[in-house]
Amino acid sequence: MLKDTQGLVVTTDSAKAIAAINHFIERSLGYGKDAETVILQAITADPTCALAHAYAGAYYLTQESSKAWQQAQPYLQAAQQYLAKITNREQLYVQAILAWANKEIDVAIAFHEEITNQFPHDLISVQQGQYHYFYTGNQEKLLEIAQKVLSSNSEQHYLYGMVAFGLEQCHQLKAAEKMARIAIALNRYDPWAHHAIAHVMETQGRVDEGIAWMESFADTWENCNSMLYTHNWWHIALYYLELGNYQKVLSLYDTHIWERANKQSPKDQVGAISLLLRLELRGVDVGNRWQGISPYLYSRIDEHALPFQDLHYVYALAKARLHEWVNEMLQSMQYHALSINPFLRRSWLEVAIPAARGMVAHAKGDFNTTVAELKPVLSRLHEVGGSHAQRVLFGQVYQDAVLLAQKQNHIYGMTA
Repeated sequence: MLKDTQGLVVTTDSAKAIAAINHFIERSLGYGKDAETVILQAITADPTCALAHAYAGAYYLTQESSKAWQQAQPYLQAAQQYLAKITNREQLYVQAILAWANKEIDVAIAFHEEITNQFPHDLISVQQGQYHYFYTGNQEKLLEIAQKVLSSNSEQHYLYGMVAFGLEQCHQLKAAEKMARIAIALNRYDPWAHHAIAHVMETQGRVDEGIAWMESFADTWENCNSMLYTHNWWHIALYYLELGNYQKVLSLYDTHIWERANKQSPKDQVGAISLLLRLELRGVDVGNRWQGISPYLYSRIDEHALPFQDLHYVYALAKARLHEWVNEMLQSMQYHALSINPFLRRSWLEVAIPAARGMVAHAKGDFNTTVAELKPVLSRLHEVGGSHAQRVLFGQVYQDAVLLAQKQNHIYGMTA
């Protein structure tokens, strides 16, 4: 057995496998673009290393697509095959990833909490626990799982960035900025810490300062995966949106957000969709950009990896006037909601599906229906996941629909 860069025992005697696992940990915590490559190198070096297989499975599951879910399966099966021969920490981690693959998110969370209780240096488990809390709308737990291991990891800048984001999501903005600045003082190349401060400055209306801040670090994002690269540029675009510089926003969309996206990546697609919608809410003509995204969304119709993602997909399909696909997706969402475990089912049925109907109605110009569908779920939209900055969009759609419904109703009343 050997130890990884976090000082944790891994069941392998291969120095090459440990070196690759260490690279994977660094890439994962730093959102590096070659995480997949390095973890597969670890498996090549030691095909019996259960943790490497579990890391590979987790990597594919984070992609949140049906294709990636299928890619994860052989690695998860291999991890199970060696389960009896590995350490307690590794067993807990494998079980967490298996639960995730089975969509038993509450079970996965419980395993990550147990890992971080017993092994506070396991920052990969902290990160994945935060991921699940983020997409189930539990901001307090997102913060707590990182905060509780901070005293054990005082030199780990990546953890400061995780805590900073949790603090921001819990509206502790001053503390969040302080924590993120500690992370960046330890390592300028920490894109998640940059991202945390982007949220703080946006929330506080520090628009010009936010642009200067984020653009000063943009050179460090070239080695990021497409998700965080495009997402950090998305935050810059939001600042320019607040300034009313819509041509700049469109330029950023064309050069950094959709142009640099992995076109098959759900998270990259969501960022692009949300930016186009924000522009249109401000009366900006986005040209044929909806048609540029929509061909990549067909595979999403029956996927339902995350309700947050589905609300964006179905809106984009409606904007592209692909109404048969829209109807198919809404029906598929209903079937999906009835097939999953109770922990997730309630939010799908009571929040995500009504919200999806409201988003489709807005895209079609049926603003009365938008208001009727969205109003009852506004207070629960955190349950679909996403950050405050991302979810505020749904409230903006609702407010836009309220105003336009009033205008429509007035006109129809005048002509009746």
